Amino acid sequence: MATVKKFEDLEIWQEARRLSTAIIAISNETNLKSDFRLRSQIKASSGSVMDNIAEGFERNGNLEFRQFLSIAKGSAGESRSQLYRVFDNNYIDKDKFELLVSDYEKLSGKINNFITYLNNNEFKGTKFKQL
Repeated sequence: MATVKKFEDLEIWQEARRLSTAIIAISNETNLKSDFRLRSQIKASSGSVMDNIAEGFERNGNLEFRQFLSIAKGSAGESRSQLYRVFDNNYIDKDKFELLVSDYEKLSGKINNFITYLNNNEFKGTKFKQL
């Protein structure tokens, strides 16, 4: 695994950012913009994925990082569920829906794999280094 010095280096954060940007575009360019509650919910959950990855990374400890990754994974599931509501209300077409759901499923898998990696890693984080 390559050395990661900042959360922006993480592939999972980059992918979460890309998906959040796609959700924001949908919320601005479709009739979803008039469904204020659903629009707000899906924008918040998609942003929460990348934000929790970043916050966990900045905690400098694997235990807290894993907890925040778990929250990020939950937010990815929440976003995926909300995409069903977006699709069911005809705000996006089937192709866009299936692509985004698939991308969120892949992201959830990558987050889960990263949690597993951290669980099996002896390095506990920089906050636990002895001076």
